[in-house]
Amino acid sequence: MYIDTEGTFRPERLLAVAERYGLVGSDVLDNVAYARAFNTDHQTQLLYQASAMMAESRYALLIVDSATALYRTDYSGRGELSARQGHLGRFLRMLLRLADEFGVAVVITNQVVAQVDGAAMFSADPKKPIGGNILAHASTTRLYLRKGRGETRICKIYDSPCLPEAEAMFAINADGVGDAKD
Repeated sequence: MYIDTEGTFRPERLLAVAERYGLVGSDVLDNVAYARAFNTDHQTQLLYQASAMMAESRYALLIVDSATALYRTDYSGRGELSARQGHLGRFLRMLLRLADEFGVAVVITNQVVAQVDGAAMFSADPKKPIGGNILAHASTTRLYLRKGRGETRICKIYDSPCLPEAEAMFAINADGVGDAKD
């Protein structure tokens, strides 16, 4: 199940991965329930629909890409911070309930923002995730993805209750994720 808030879902990427593994592309796409969210209330409504679908059929994975993008546009400025964080908190609690109730893994993507305070000059990476503590506390394991050289990407375990901080390199190829070239 895939909830897309930015219009970036590309079925042709799934078809390429299916081909890599010798799977029938149309069968793979038939196994993906896709929905496009257009505002934060719609994003939340899609979770109610997802719950109804999960009650009828088995799903293994729920992806929300990006969980925070619409919050950046629907709520602007510090004056709406409390309302934004409250709405985001309710959305994240619903995700946790779906994970618990239906045994589904939940993956959310997030956005980062440049730090403009004095702490940025002491940091190796001046970007920080948006969503604040509400998002951080609702996540079990947080990964930080960044671009390396060429097609190489770096995945850092940013916070996890069961994994030590570590990094791994990988590549995003035409047919999916693969080993990074040295």
